[in-house]
Amino acid sequence: MLPRFRHGMAPAVRISRRRNYATASNQVNIVEVGPRDGLQNEKGVIPVSVKAELISRLGRAGVQIIEAGSFVSPKWVPQMAGTAEVLAKAERFPGVRYPVLVPNQKGLDAVTSLLAQNPASPPLTDEISIFTAATDAFTRANLNTTTAESLERLAPVTRAALDQGLRVRGYVSVVIACPYSGPVDYARVRDVAKALVDMGCYEVSLGDTVGMGTPAQVSEMLEEVKKSVPVENLAGHFHDTYGTAVSNVLTALEHGIRTIDASIGGLGGCPYSPGATGNVATEDVLYALQGSKYHVAGTKDGTIDLEQMVDIGWWISEQLGRESTSRAGRAIRARRLREQQKAKL
Repeated sequence: MLPRFRHGMAPAVRISRRRNYATASNQVNIVEVGPRDGLQNEKGVIPVSVKAELISRLGRAGVQIIEAGSFVSPKWVPQMAGTAEVLAKAERFPGVRYPVLVPNQKGLDAVTSLLAQNPASPPLTDEISIFTAATDAFTRANLNTTTAESLERLAPVTRAALDQGLRVRGYVSVVIACPYSGPVDYARVRDVAKALVDMGCYEVSLGDTVGMGTPAQVSEMLEEVKKSVPVENLAGHFHDTYGTAVSNVLTALEHGIRTIDASIGGLGGCPYSPGATGNVATEDVLYALQGSKYHVAGTKDGTIDLEQMVDIGWWISEQLGRESTSRAGRAIRARRLREQQKAKL
């Protein structure tokens, strides 16, 4: 049995969070996870200046929610070292939020210390993310605990963050398939997501960490989760291992989800999921939603500038010594090169 949480502040907190993130029925929020989820699996250590510049460029392109890093031990995730410096150095933009991932109370203490040492209005960050998984096998590989134990450990962290006035967002990994135990019981996903909402998370991001999910599977999973969690409290997080991420995004939107996690240039992966590729590319999501009934929210004339995002995707990929894996990014760049060649004739 998974623990149930009935923290007294949770219902009021969730209502206020939904009001802050209120959207029209067709408006889609993008959580840009490239600076955290995208970079954390890189082999080399990434300079603070590069990470801060990435966040700054994303803000200039109109991205409203940028996951800026994580307060985890550099021993385990060296790529996330210096997150406090990154937050302090990155250019700030009105209306843009900069959530950070914390694994435990020590991570939250680091956030608290950073905010105390750098008083600002608005603060460097006003939101943390916490994480667990839908299977015990994955949670043990990631956190060395069962899922139930991880939720018990996260409950006091969430309460402390809420008491400090911070938003709290939850992640659930491997909602379709687990690399260690195979197909996932969607009722289990539902129970874990509900436990996170009950403890005070205003939103829970459902992650197809392995990237094996098909639209049919995503639809079935969401139908089950929505039995216990309101769809406005859910977000979609899809990896593109099998090339189905954009289709899964569209499926999630049809189910009423209005927040999608995406990563610039398709950066990312999962160290505990062998063979898993990066997150769905932000550029691909933006391109796919053009001309649709959905509108992507952003600060660049009310949306996110696709052309600028393509440039950013190539820039950060080159910083990492590779090409962008975004299909839209590659195609748009090829089109530009053709146009440039024609102009020279």
